[in-house]
Amino acid sequence: MRNIKQIKNLKGKRVLLRVDFNVPIKNGKVEDDFRIKASFPTINFLIKKGAFVTLITHLGKDGTESLEPVIKHFFAISKIKKNKVSFFDNVRKFSGEEENNLSFAKELATKGDIYVNDAFSASHREHASIVTLPKYLPSYAGLQLEAEVKSLSRAFDKPKHPFLFILGGAKFSTKIPLIKKYLELADCVFVGGALLGDFLRVKGYEIGKSLVDENNYNISEILNNKKLILPTDVVVRSGEKLINKKIDQIEKNETILDIGKESIKNLAQIIKKSKLILWNGPLGKYEDGGAKATKEILKLVANSKAESILGGGDTVAMISKMKMEKKFSFVSTGGGATLEFLVNGTLPGIKALD
Repeated sequence: MRNIKQIKNLKGKRVLLRVDFNVPIKNGKVEDDFRIKASFPTINFLIKKGAFVTLITHLGKDGTESLEPVIKHFFAISKIKKNKVSFFDNVRKFSGEEENNLSFAKELATKGDIYVNDAFSASHREHASIVTLPKYLPSYAGLQLEAEVKSLSRAFDKPKHPFLFILGGAKFSTKIPLIKKYLELADCVFVGGALLGDFLRVKGYEIGKSLVDENNYNISEILNNKKLILPTDVVVRSGEKLINKKIDQIEKNETILDIGKESIKNLAQIIKKSKLILWNGPLGKYEDGGAKATKEILKLVANSKAESILGGGDTVAMISKMKMEKKFSFVSTGGGATLEFLVNGTLPGIKALD
């Protein structure tokens, strides 16, 4: 991948910089600016070299959202002068973006001399500003995109051992290829979050009203793998109460919310011995009161001697809330992009820069 440090002369050049400022907004204010801050090294580098930067981002799913709150927040926290950086409109406002339309990409290309992709978290999308625009301009990777590729590659390119992979969250269909791949690469794969319900159900346990994926992914074939570690106890919501129970004690009217105390202790022992920890997805239904285990385990990983690589939208949101971004070796800006990169070792947006 060519990166921006290889550009010979940036003075007076117009740079189209694809970023991902698709951040949560509440009451007209940015709630989590982790992705915005991650782009600052690239933007500052380009400005210092004399470039004029146009930022291209999407916001929301259908392009109807205004970028105003993002723009306001960006200039407030970056201290970058407005004559150095401008914003293109919400790129999803144009149908050509998601359709990956050639003429739309060509039209975008007329607005710059150089294209830079620093939007790792959007690079799994085959959209015009990600995969087709680079065909029409000299194209480079930004510093954040390069850091993502280097750091996440450590999980599958000669990883350190003992290697622990912690996997939570939901969306079983996107996680099963990860589980299969890292049962080969890692020494331990610990599964929590909503994924746990699927495993417990296949093992014959009652899971009550817990979330499950109705598709059959043949997970019975990986259940006997000695590297796979499932929680031995969980926290369930039973009526109005939260109760810690062994996995064979769950009742029909209960919902699994989090992993239990014993499971946290067991995982703590594995964390102590690990030299590399890769983590994606929360271990509990954190928005419904199941955030305790994730917070405890985050602290244990932060204080361990292991190299730690963390990703996944919800996990990163929690890290930001706890102001722990700098406590880990690397925190990925990606959600789906991180998962896809960990499975395939590349993304459409990365291939487009070849």
